[in-house]
Amino acid sequence: MEDPRTNSQRLEGNTLAILDFSGIREARDIHDDRLSFLEAVRAVSLASTSPSPPTWKMFDAILQILRDGLSLELAVACFQLLTDLDKRYPRVYVRDSDNLGTNSGGAGELVVNKEAWSPFTVRSGNSHFEDSGICRDSNSLLDSASFSSLVEEIAVGRHSAIKTVQNMLLFQYLVRALEADFLPRHTLYKETLNWVFLRESVLSQLVASRKMNYKSLVHNCLSVVSTRFFHEANICHTDLKVQESISGDLPQSCNVGLPFAFPEIQRKACDAVQKLLILIMELDVIRKEAEKLGLTSRSDSFRATILDTILDELTYNKDQLSPFLEVFEDPKWKLEIILLYFGKYYSRPSTRTRRSNSSPNDETFEGILNCFSNPTTTGGILRKMASEVACLLLAQAFKCYLSLQSDQKNAVFVTEKIGGSTLPEICNSLVTAFKNLRKLDR
Repeated sequence: MEDPRTNSQRLEGNTLAILDFSGIREARDIHDDRLSFLEAVRAVSLASTSPSPPTWKMFDAILQILRDGLSLELAVACFQLLTDLDKRYPRVYVRDSDNLGTNSGGAGELVVNKEAWSPFTVRSGNSHFEDSGICRDSNSLLDSASFSSLVEEIAVGRHSAIKTVQNMLLFQYLVRALEADFLPRHTLYKETLNWVFLRESVLSQLVASRKMNYKSLVHNCLSVVSTRFFHEANICHTDLKVQESISGDLPQSCNVGLPFAFPEIQRKACDAVQKLLILIMELDVIRKEAEKLGLTSRSDSFRATILDTILDELTYNKDQLSPFLEVFEDPKWKLEIILLYFGKYYSRPSTRTRRSNSSPNDETFEGILNCFSNPTTTGGILRKMASEVACLLLAQAFKCYLSLQSDQKNAVFVTEKIGGSTLPEICNSLVTAFKNLRKLDR
C-alpha cells in the first residue's frame, strides 16, 4: 500500500507546479494559472471520490493568493475554497460521549488535529514543523501583530478597493477559523469546567500575546462597525481609483463585479467584526468564572476585559456611540454595554461589596428607568451626560428588551438584566423618562 505521505508529496508537486510562473510575463496568464491551481485543489480535496486534504504548502499558496491576487475572482475563489476545506477537514471538534464508553462521564472528548494546517502562527513549538521539515512563508500566515494590522487596514481604508476586498474576505475567513476553534472548546468547558480547553484556544492565545496591541484592535473594530455606512457611500470613488491602477495589468473583466460585490462583502466583514467582539466577550466571561473557581494561574496573562475597553472607547469618542449601537446587532451584549455605560454616570449603593454576586436594582434596565422617574434624579444624570445620549441609550435598551423578551430562552437573562417589570410597566416608565428629559432639555 502506498505511503500517504508519498501520495501527498506527489499531489503537492503536481498542483504547485501550476504556480510555476517561470518565463510567464502576462498578468492574465498568471491569473488564469492561479485559478487552475484553485480548481485542481478543489477537485482533489473536495470533489474526488477519495479526497485527501491539501498539504500545508498548498494551503499556504491558497492563502497567499487571497492576500495578493489583485482580482475579485481570485479572492472570492480562495475564500470559498478555504471555507469549504475547513468544513471538510475540521481542526477541532467534539467527539460524542456515546462513542467514548462508560468512563467518559457523559462529557464529550475534544479532538484537536495537530497535523492540520492553520492560518495562524500564535502557537509555539509545533512539532509537525520539525518532523516534516516544512519551511512556511511567514508572510502569508498571521500572528497577533499581523492580525491587528489587518483590522487596522480595513478600518483606515487606505488601500484600493480590490485590496480592501481581499483584506475583508481574509478577515471573514480568519474569524470563521477562530470561531470553529473556539465553539467546541466552549461547549466542553460548560460540561467539564476545564479552563485549559479555552486557555489553549487560538483566540485566547491571539489576544493574550504581547505582540497584540489590544486597545488598538478594539478601537479599529469599533471604527469598522461605526463607519460601515460611510465606506458604502465612498465605494464608487474608490473603485475608479482601482480601475486606473490595474487596467494595465489585468482586463477590467477580472473586477467588473467589484462595485456590486463591495457593499455585501463589507457588510459581511462588519458582521465578522461583531462576531469577533462577541467571541472575546464570551472568552472574558469564562475567564472571569474560571478565576472565581480558582482554575487560572499566573501563566494566564492579564488584560482588561473587552467590555471595559469598548466602554472607554465609546466614552471618549462619543461620535462612535450612535453608529455603533445602530449597527451592533446582538441584543444581549448591546444591553450589557448600555447598562455599563449608564453605570459610569450614577452612584452605586455603598452597601454593595465586591463579594456580592447579585446585581443591584439600578444595574438593570428597570433600575435605569427609575433613575429617570423624576426631574431631580434625571437632572443629576444630565449634569454628567447629554440629553441626546440618554435618549439614545434608553431607546436602544428598549429595542434590546423587545428582542429578548419575545424569546422564552432569554427568560433568565431578561429577569437578571431587565428586572421584574412587565412590558406595560416598562413602557410607562420609558414614557416618563422621555417626558422628564424633554422638560429639562428646554
